[in-house]
Amino acid sequence: MDFKSLAAQYRDELLHCVMPFWTDKSQDLEYGGYFSCLDRDGTVYDTDKFMWLQGRQLWMYSMLCNKVERRQKWLDCAVQGAEFLKRHGHDENYDWYFSLTREGRPLVQPYNIFSHIFVAMGFAQLAVATGNDEYAEIARRTFERVVQKRHNPKCRWNKAVPGTRDTKGFSLPMILCNMALEIEPLIDKELLDSTIEECLDEVMNVFYREDLGLVVENVTADGRLEDTFEGRLMNPGHALEAMWFIMDLGVRLGRRELVDKAVRIALRTAEYGWDRKYGGIFYFMDRLGKPLHQLEWDQKLWWVHMEAVVCMLKGYSLTGSQECLQWFEKLHNYTWDHFKDKEFPEWYGYLNRRGEVLLPLKGGKWKGCFHIPRGLYQCWQILEQCDKL
Repeated sequence: MDFKSLAAQYRDELLHCVMPFWTDKSQDLEYGGYFSCLDRDGTVYDTDKFMWLQGRQLWMYSMLCNKVERRQKWLDCAVQGAEFLKRHGHDENYDWYFSLTREGRPLVQPYNIFSHIFVAMGFAQLAVATGNDEYAEIARRTFERVVQKRHNPKCRWNKAVPGTRDTKGFSLPMILCNMALEIEPLIDKELLDSTIEECLDEVMNVFYREDLGLVVENVTADGRLEDTFEGRLMNPGHALEAMWFIMDLGVRLGRRELVDKAVRIALRTAEYGWDRKYGGIFYFMDRLGKPLHQLEWDQKLWWVHMEAVVCMLKGYSLTGSQECLQWFEKLHNYTWDHFKDKEFPEWYGYLNRRGEVLLPLKGGKWKGCFHIPRGLYQCWQILEQCDKL
């Protein structure tokens, strides 16, 4: 495999296609922040601003300044987004709204803890890029709110009746594994270490089920499986994304057994989630093979495939697994063949089961400047390392 050429392919797509698209099309130079609802050619089709996408884009620009090059344009984009968020994005408790109007008026209450998480990650990276203590303090205070809210993330906006069917979801401990490393320089070491260990235990010993060899999306409050819609739900993309977070933590902590276990889970997940008829990875599955209530269950989504590409490439680079390398090649081919728009910049987000474009948009309420550019960056870096071996 020509790692050098592949590294250049990912680098050039990131620096000359995807990031220029978001820089040129998504900046709101009148009110601040970022437009995420962009049509195929980058035309803005809705001006509402969603906090977790704002935080993700802030993180993306700041990370590139810190890890690739201190470009003034990237820094300017990051700072203007941060200032909009600082002024309008939160209440007096540093609870971050789910969405705002273009001008910055709150639209949806701060029920979603992922708004907090991605905003904290964005401000943490910008604090590193600028040395600005105010940005660092925003990241710290937001992380404190995440820790306070994590056992009841939606607080008073939780619709479930307490005590009937109390459950917990995989997505929160999964993303906290990644968030912990992002804000490491800014928070107390004891708090960081305890958060990492708690989340590692949840991901690898509670949501990972040894009898299945797979990660489940929901368990009861005391860690059991249930035969319900939520209890049977599987999301292969979540598991694959989480496994490369775990690999990073394994490296950070010097725990090779974590890396090896994450690779085993990733390989099993890819095999389980792959659509043998049309190719690609299913969005949702049912662990008992029963019907799903998510009508989009068989769609092929951008983030699932990009995270799977990163996961397999990282698994190969850390362990030399030929199975990971084979899966990387298979996923790379599918992803570039189906999601990359050959005419306009940026990538499609939503395909039907057959791999045909379902929605031509480049951004919306859920898709923004994050999974594609982050994945391109990760693969570029890993492939350059592979080329040097």
